[in-house]
Amino acid sequence: MAQRDYYEVLGVPKDADETAIRKAYRKLAMQYHPDRNPDDKSAEDKFKEATEAYEVLKDARKRQAYDQFGHAGVSGQGMGGGGPFGGQGIDMEEALRSFMRDFGFESFFGGGGGPGRARGAGADRGGRDLRVRVRLTLEEAAQGVEKQIKIKKKVTCSTCSGSGQRPGSRMQRCAECQGSGEIRRVQRSILGQFVNVTVCPRCHGEGSVIGDPCADCHGEGRVDGGDTVQVSIPPGVSTGDYIPLRGKGEAGLRGGPAGDVIVMLEVAEHALFQRVRQDLFLELPVTYSTLVLGGKVEVPTLDGAAKLTVPPGTQSHQLMRLRDKGLPHLNSRRRGDLIVRLVCWTPGRTGRDEQKLLQELETLEAGKLPGPRRPS
Repeated sequence: MAQRDYYEVLGVPKDADETAIRKAYRKLAMQYHPDRNPDDKSAEDKFKEATEAYEVLKDARKRQAYDQFGHAGVSGQGMGGGGPFGGQGIDMEEALRSFMRDFGFESFFGGGGGPGRARGAGADRGGRDLRVRVRLTLEEAAQGVEKQIKIKKKVTCSTCSGSGQRPGSRMQRCAECQGSGEIRRVQRSILGQFVNVTVCPRCHGEGSVIGDPCADCHGEGRVDGGDTVQVSIPPGVSTGDYIPLRGKGEAGLRGGPAGDVIVMLEVAEHALFQRVRQDLFLELPVTYSTLVLGGKVEVPTLDGAAKLTVPPGTQSHQLMRLRDKGLPHLNSRRRGDLIVRLVCWTPGRTGRDEQKLLQELETLEAGKLPGPRRPS
């Protein structure tokens, strides 16, 4: 079945800016999200279709290629189906992952756009979550790596062990709630009498307050400090992925639960390879004679040099695939591919012998050159 135009899928004009594209995708993604449409294959297909369109149109380089060549510019047709989505369309795992990267964090951090966790009991005394950004090379993203991160944060006060009170002193019963942790107010109306129960604002539901605060932390149970945390980054991560380190954030208030450290990952661009999901793309100059006669060429990969067989009669800019030479998929043994674009190299200068051979070749090729044609 023919693919729909990406602009049509999102319902935006071809000159739509990034904000309009993002807004249109979010609306469709929320409408067809699988959590809102369980066991609905049609909604699932529409969610994946919208995500595939968004992944292309939000990226300036992919969008330019799509605008110029259509789906062929981003799907690698004519090479067995390589391209941004492997020629098979985006799968649900990748679609959900893409959605979560750009929109799934908005319900956390008060809408600030980052992952977090729900708070249970003692949340009002819980420590703050900390977000740190870690930049990786493409090689580190491919192989996985251990990183040590230094962070500044509130740490448990060593003097009072986090209690907030001076060592040897005792907590005092809260005079506001008389130790119950609750404030009860009786309200009367024409319907009868009601009791309104709220958490005590003074002791925050604890029933006791600090009578003699710790001199070092001033009753908070925590002080300014720092720590070094270690994070294991698995192979196959992408920019926008994150790793939560539970309980490694700021210390809680007076013994409250510690927050988390959210490690946000950013993979740097590579000098040679362009990454599209788990596939890598590379442009390789080759000689005219190699394209015509065929042969073997050496191709750099993340695992070292590899040999690529060029068939006779290969056209310039043709794409060829080296299987399993891309990045590994997260939590999987599968790997992406390396897509090589062969580009005919033209020498800037030629010697007399070369010129003579080329002139003879030009004579032999006379009349064989096909005429102009419309780009496909």
